[in-house]
Amino acid sequence: MKSYTAKQIAEVLQQDDPRMNLRTVRYYTQIGMVPPLELLGNKRVYTDNHIHYFRAIITLSRTGETLASIQETLKKLSLEDIEKISQQMALYESSRIIENETLKITDDVIITISPRISAELKQKVIDSVSQALRGENQ
Repeated sequence: MKSYTAKQIAEVLQQDDPRMNLRTVRYYTQIGMVPPLELLGNKRVYTDNHIHYFRAIITLSRTGETLASIQETLKKLSLEDIEKISQQMALYESSRIIENETLKITDDVIITISPRISAELKQKVIDSVSQALRGENQ
């Protein structure tokens, strides 16, 4: 597993969100938003797992969650779940939210469709998902 300094973590995360500077990384670490740093030799370092935590924080903050609720959520989740959230970060980029159309099919199924697909294909996707859901409920 790769190790990082706080400055290196901030540089990686600034590519995802310009607000993730060194001060923010240290603050989130200090208040326990991410797990304690790992010991490598006689140095405390960040790891890839910390990157997943920071990216999950970015993702959840883009959904409108407060820092306090994000912290509570992360405490309850496994590393695997945190990694899944961190991988969804791109879905919450403001340009994508504005550009794409999000449709609620059921309470449990929400799809996002690019405006670049035709109205005909969009309807086929909606019909296919709806049909698959009906088949699941039978």
